[in-house]
Formats: sequence, structure tokens, C-alpha cells
Amino acid sequence: MTKLKLGPLEDDKPVKLTIELPAAVFRNLKSYAEILTRSGDTPIPIEPAKLIAPMIERFMATDKGFSKVNRAATNR
Repeated sequence: MTKLKLGPLEDDKPVKLTIELPAAVFRNLKSYAEILTRSGDTPIPIEPAKLIAPMIERFMATDKGFSKVNRAATNR
């Protein structure tokens, strides 16, 4: 089984956001969604757009520079 950084997606109330992605990024996003669906963590196919928020969330959670500055800003 492939170990991906994203696990099962939470069902949360979304905020609508419109973005443009380079075609290569979108193709990779579609591929990631297909692999995540095949990995068995999700019973139904995942739409590529549903991956964007968890990926950004994961990126920010693992960005040490962001975490440091964010902690300093919230501790004021």
C-alpha cells in the first residue's frame, strides 16, 4: 500500500474559493486523487478539488518558519 501524506478527508463546511492552477499541477492533483482513492482510505472517488485544502493545511502545519512566526504573532 502506498503511504501518502494525506489521509481520510474531513467533511467540513467549505468556503468557496476560485483559483487557477497550471495544467501540470492539475494533472498531478488528479493523479494524487486517483492514487488516494485506490489506496483504500476512501470508499468513493475523490474529486481533485477536495485535496487542495488538506494539502495546504498539511503544508502550513509542517512549515517550521510559518509555525514560528504564527506562534509569535498569536502570543502577543
